[in-house]
Amino acid sequence: MARRTKEEALATRNRLLDAAELLFQAQGVSQTTLQQIAQQAGATRGAIYWHFKDKADLFNAMMERVILPLETPPKSEAPGGSDDPLAEIEEGMVHALTLMVTDLQVRRVFDIATHKVEYTHDMASVQQRHLDARNACVVDFEKALRLAARRARIKLPIPGAMAAQGMHALIGGLIQNWLLDPTAFDLVPTGRRTFRVYLFGLGFPRTSGGAVPTAQDAETAEA
Repeated sequence: MARRTKEEALATRNRLLDAAELLFQAQGVSQTTLQQIAQQAGATRGAIYWHFKDKADLFNAMMERVILPLETPPKSEAPGGSDDPLAEIEEGMVHALTLMVTDLQVRRVFDIATHKVEYTHDMASVQQRHLDARNACVVDFEKALRLAARRARIKLPIPGAMAAQGMHALIGGLIQNWLLDPTAFDLVPTGRRTFRVYLFGLGFPRTSGGAVPTAQDAETAEA
């Protein structure tokens, strides 16, 4: 009986999170009430407070159900731990972009996190989560760029931290713009090519994976 009760509680929690995803995307986080979420899930408002402290807690739980682009650290974080740190980042980026295209839940949650939430006072913990994930990702990018530059025996034309911020903005910006209109461009090939051209612009003689920028990449850089 206790096991069944636990399973029922987990099922209710998941229904609440599913309902929150749908409503947050449809009408925005600030315009969605906990009562609406409970009704959508076929539960009571009390059930929400049994599982979550407030809307921000529910939002963060929704975010934790998926692995979003720019929130997955490289497989090897220690200096010298990867034979090709930039190839590792590219592999992770392509995997993340592919998930964005093929996994509707990942796409929905990322859309909510970037386009449907306001960082009001009661959502301060949500904003902090976003900042923590962003900062951790930029640090990982900087480590990879510095390590790759040492191995290629080149000097980055801008500080590593600045180059890492640019890389983060490139990937995040592509995703956000694609979400606004998924028919505008193909996310995965565009992400791969612009990533390689960005590295080439930083002075790397070869892009990640040892691939020299193609003629198409060069045309992209000149356009």
